[in-house]
Amino acid sequence: MTVRTRFAPSPTGYLHIGGVRTALFNWLFARRHGGQFLLRVDDTDAERNVAAALRPILDGFRWLGLGWDEGPEVGGPYAPYYQSQRSGRYAEAVEQLLASGAAYRDYATGGEIQAERDTARREKRRFLYSRGWMAETDAAAARFEAGGRRASVRLKMPREGVCAFRDLVRGDVEFEWGLEQDHVVRRADGTFLYHLASAVDDHDFAITHVIRAVEHLSNTPRQLFITTALGYAPPAFAHVPYVAAPGSAEKLSKRKLDRYLRHHEFKAIYDRGAAIAERSRLAVAPETFNPVVVDFYRAVGYEPDALLNYLLLLGWSLDDRTERFTRDEMVARFSLDRINRAAASFDPGKLAAFQERRMQALGIDDRVARATPFLQRAGFVRTPPAEAERARVRDVVQAAGDRIKVAGDVLDYPEFFQADADVAYDGKAFDKRLRKDGAAPLLRRFRGRLAETRPFDAATLERTLHDFVDAEGIRIGQVIHAIRVAVTGKAVGFGLFEGLAILGPDACLARIDRALAQLAS
Repeated sequence: MTVRTRFAPSPTGYLHIGGVRTALFNWLFARRHGGQFLLRVDDTDAERNVAAALRPILDGFRWLGLGWDEGPEVGGPYAPYYQSQRSGRYAEAVEQLLASGAAYRDYATGGEIQAERDTARREKRRFLYSRGWMAETDAAAARFEAGGRRASVRLKMPREGVCAFRDLVRGDVEFEWGLEQDHVVRRADGTFLYHLASAVDDHDFAITHVIRAVEHLSNTPRQLFITTALGYAPPAFAHVPYVAAPGSAEKLSKRKLDRYLRHHEFKAIYDRGAAIAERSRLAVAPETFNPVVVDFYRAVGYEPDALLNYLLLLGWSLDDRTERFTRDEMVARFSLDRINRAAASFDPGKLAAFQERRMQALGIDDRVARATPFLQRAGFVRTPPAEAERARVRDVVQAAGDRIKVAGDVLDYPEFFQADADVAYDGKAFDKRLRKDGAAPLLRRFRGRLAETRPFDAATLERTLHDFVDAEGIRIGQVIHAIRVAVTGKAVGFGLFEGLAILGPDACLARIDRALAQLAS
């Protein structure tokens, strides 16, 4: 048997971090067994579909490196892979269900169904549709239609017994048939619902394993009923735990950003991303700029392998100590029997740690390649960059070292890419370090030493400053902070001497002159 798994996003919103975790499990399982991973677009709900949402979903999978073997833009032997284009196939299945007695035409109005619900609530009993408007024969249907009614098609679910199956994550599962409603599979307007489409597609696309979130577990009885009634062999099911909100047991939701921002580590990720987006002039849709949405991480410069490594461990573990996996190791070691049943809480701090380790493991050329597009969007570097610009980016990235935790962090250092006159002063730092007594004369005298320093490299500049401090009989702290603020505009940054060397003598002298002029004004 060739293993075939699928992930079936609906274009009703952007790619959720929990959905990616489920997709990753499907991708890994298929790759582990030498099978195929499919993407299928579940777009049966035309009213909720967002035309702009499918592109970031596909782009997100490509960015993550989760390539699909069949599906949109790839094609395959079972095309089309859009449910909206498979209505004819679903119509055939509905007719087969009607012919076998597994479904019936129902002529009840929404108001009549609601009245039965209301009665059940008043009588404090569970609602179960009476089938009072069921038409099992053409003659019965004609009588209803003569009154202007239109039929939906409902499953005629068993009212006795149990639906029992073996779930590859949750073990033996049973549902009482008598608790199942007669679910609609075709609306009165002729459109089809997810449960029918999903069961038919899984059969038609030869899906062997349905690996999906546990919230779909309750859908399984009706889908198994459809599968069996149509004479299909059912796939194996594996229902994985949902991803919980930070510090909570509730499911992580794209709609609860304001609540999650009360969690300090979540807020730290969000604020950092917001600063990067602003500095890089990144135009992002508000609904995507959310750490619950995958596009957020791509936008601010996360490494896809860091995100995948972290998501792998949300509900799965190899043992109690191994956390770091290459992609090949993920494929080689993944198995469904190591998926936990309990929900796994999204931990922004742990994700940040994975990202930091992954970024620092990259070579300098890779880190420069990641950082350059952010500088280009911000207008600091041309597209393509000139040779001198490439060298400047490399020098800054090298000097910043582990301060650049995500690629967008390079924008913390605009002073190395701006014209001298455009460097903004941190007002508080300027007043504290340059307006204090004695700072300006020391800075002016150090400028004289700096003008004579050659070669203008970090080691020589460090010796120059120490010689100056010794000659002046002062502590290094009395002048080094003033130099940094005068040259970079701010009080903190990577090594001062590396920074001076990157800027070069002309820029350093011009910026010190500008600071001294501002002090004198």
